[in-house]
Amino acid sequence: MTIIANDGCKINIQYVYLGVYFMAIKSVSIRIDEEMLNKLHVVAGYEGRSANSQILVLIRESIAKYEAKYGPINEPIRPDVNVKPPRKG
Repeated sequence: MTIIANDGCKINIQYVYLGVYFMAIKSVSIRIDEEMLNKLHVVAGYEGRSANSQILVLIRESIAKYEAKYGPINEPIRPDVNVKPPRKG
């Protein structure tokens, strides 16, 4: 399903069954140059993740750093959704 946000942006939403409730997974498009994208794939592959999962890890780390400095953001974040654990060793 696609919805239009207040600012006119299109947001694609999937409803994913996670246990006993549904969680909306939103899609975000980014502009990225080819070299950076290729490097992202190398880092993600090394960690045993997809590029998408690697981006989610980086976003979560950024949010955790922000909250450690400025206090919690009042929206819950599920750290286990769509992210594989880091490679061991």
